Amino acid sequence: MYSKAENQRLKQEFWVAFAQKYPRKWLLYDTKIKDLSLKFFVDNTKAQVCVEIEAKPNEKRWAYFEQWEALKTILTEEYLPEAVFQRNYPLENGKTISRIWVELHPIAVGNRNNWDTIFDFFYENMHALELFFLEYEDVIKNSEV
Repeated sequence: MYSKAENQRLKQEFWVAFAQKYPRKWLLYDTKIKDLSLKFFVDNTKAQVCVEIEAKPNEKRWAYFEQWEALKTILTEEYLPEAVFQRNYPLENGKTISRIWVELHPIAVGNRNNWDTIFDFFYENMHALELFFLEYEDVIKNSEV
């Protein structure tokens, strides 16, 4: 078990190593859609590439999510076959968002031997997600309430 400081240092080393292996600018928070972001997530059980929709009120969040659901066949057949869709995804802080993700598990960021596997998973899946988003960005933007 790592101390808090060791865990922070390890995560920083992880992200620096990822950026060195795949040096590029990712879309992530720069979607031009308020409260819709693409994210990387990793902990000691899994790695994920996600779309998170945090728009308020719920009707606006659901409208965005429903647009993604309308495009689900294209997303899963051409870009991310393992994508999981959850309209109401509870966060640890009690907030509920809408979320779409792909996951690699079991995998641990604390094991440096897993890093290349995680890096490749992140690159391949985020690249596919970005391609999809950029192709269908106008459709997704037009789902605003």
